[in-house]
Amino acid sequence: MDWQSLETFSFGDGPALADELAELVVEGKKTATCWAASDGLPTEIGKRMVVLDGRGQPRAIIETVELTQRRFLEVDAAFALDEGEGDRTLAYWREAHQAYFARSGQFTPDMVLWCERFRLIEAIA
Repeated sequence: MDWQSLETFSFGDGPALADELAELVVEGKKTATCWAASDGLPTEIGKRMVVLDGRGQPRAIIETVELTQRRFLEVDAAFALDEGEGDRTLAYWREAHQAYFARSGQFTPDMVLWCERFRLIEAIA
């Protein structure tokens, strides 16, 4: 697939986290993500984007298949499992995401999130 014309992005807030999360996408463990709704909506159902690693290298092409808004405390165990991080439990998800959003000064228990599910179209070697 010609991915070079697609929009690119990396997960997380630093190179190490971008590497870790891109690898989870390539492995098929990470099929969901979320971000603060206040940051806007950079995707739509059917949009394809290229996931970059921590060095800015393309690792995968994903396609958005679901978008919902939920408050932080409304995220459920099924979504936490699909995020694919840590031990994939809701407890881990809450701890890791509270820390992530707190680093940018955005965390509140009732903050609104965009919750995205996506599918892996292609891993890029």
